[in-house]
Amino acid sequence: MRQAVLFDLDGTLLDRDASVEQFVSVQYERLAEHLSHVPKSDYISRFIELNCHGHVWKDKVYQGLVAEFSIETISWQTLLEDYEMRFQFHCVPFQSLPEMLTELRQQGYLLGIITNGRGEFQARAIDGLGIRDYFDVVLISEVEQVRKPELEIFQRALKRLGVAASDSVFVGDHPEADIAGAKGAMMKTIWKRNSSWTEAKDADAIIDQLDEIPSILKQF
Repeated sequence: MRQAVLFDLDGTLLDRDASVEQFVSVQYERLAEHLSHVPKSDYISRFIELNCHGHVWKDKVYQGLVAEFSIETISWQTLLEDYEMRFQFHCVPFQSLPEMLTELRQQGYLLGIITNGRGEFQARAIDGLGIRDYFDVVLISEVEQVRKPELEIFQRALKRLGVAASDSVFVGDHPEADIAGAKGAMMKTIWKRNSSWTEAKDADAIIDQLDEIPSILKQF
């Protein structure tokens, strides 16, 4: 029986695309006095395109939006600050997230998060999902000064949990950062399938929904 289950955040627990779309829609409405010369649908769609599923930090996204749409009465820095402080109120979980975490806790698993990203922002996103109390450890790359798929960040999480890699499972959506990284640390892996990648060839199991995890763990 595996003793610990660790998770990626964006694209695994947090529905990043849905969260971003919800936030940008609300941001447009809230700041309409500065943005109303841009059609709302164009503002949202261009933000999503520039965002590249979260792989481009938002300073570049907002600089692009301000330049392309000739936004003159509000700066990209102000838009970015608004994003950094308010995104947490629009964090959309994937289906069955709290139920799955509750079940794993009841089964006695230690739980952790290993996520790439900026420290305060990712911490606020975790709080926005309302799931912090489920986790025994949370490692964020900016804080740790090491990123997935580097071996060190996985080893550091296992050490803090006090468990061996052979007794641990990592769940993530990115074939390289999550699956290959965790496999390099000798952990079992579960790939959460998504449309951005066709496969994660090294994964020990594949899921489409979070509620599949408890039964898969019993098979390891």
